[in-house]
Amino acid sequence: MDEPEEGEDFFEEEEVFLENAVHCPVCDDLTGHEILNEKSKGTGADYLVKCIDCNKVHTVHIRPPPVVEIPFILTEGPSSSTTKLEIDADEMIELEDVFKDGDKLWKINQIELKNGRQAKRAEATLIARASALRSDMVRVKITMTRGEESESDVLIVGEDKTYTAGFLIDIEGIEWRIRAIHTGRGRTLRGTVDAPDIKRMYLHEPPNPEHFEPRTPRERRQAWKEGRLGFNPNPVLPNEIIKKGVKPDHKKHKRPRR
Repeated sequence: MDEPEEGEDFFEEEEVFLENAVHCPVCDDLTGHEILNEKSKGTGADYLVKCIDCNKVHTVHIRPPPVVEIPFILTEGPSSSTTKLEIDADEMIELEDVFKDGDKLWKINQIELKNGRQAKRAEATLIARASALRSDMVRVKITMTRGEESESDVLIVGEDKTYTAGFLIDIEGIEWRIRAIHTGRGRTLRGTVDAPDIKRMYLHEPPNPEHFEPRTPRERRQAWKEGRLGFNPNPVLPNEIIKKGVKPDHKKHKRPRR
């Protein structure tokens, strides 16, 4: 076992667990107590307790804080609704706090005090109203371009959704190619971006597959070589592209020697 170096200090932290820890008026400290009696009082209770350090017997009054109702404007995509949430009067509300209402998560983005001012943090009793955005879903703005025409729309997706520039995306049964993704730092033509970091996506309608079909015998032979038309070691011209009265001859004729 290694010996500790000279001059090096070592401290062992001892964790102390107190049962029924409350303030003792004699010890003037937070100490463990034994509960001798319990009596319900309204929504709270009175406890007769004895300090395990000095044996002082005293009564502790436990009362839940009063509840206040705060109007919340909940925004999900283009729609908003107002609801009232019950919050403990002594609770501190902060921007970016996330809470659950129904089966959805919401993040506080604005706090308005009763004096009309905005605040980043405030006690519940001082808040007149607050607003929150859907947290588990994000809005991704898109611009779809077809030919010379463009239109804008919004996708509502989960916050863990990612998009990759150059990939195909299906929107209402129509395939689009992600041409570029605009983030706060500029546009990117490649790479993957998380949905919450996207300012706007630019989509182009991918070319029709017929655009890539070979149109000439030379393009068709090249397509056979590349395997785009299946396997055919000896491609034959289709009848639809052979001129009438012309019989193609694939044999090469050598010129006679002189």
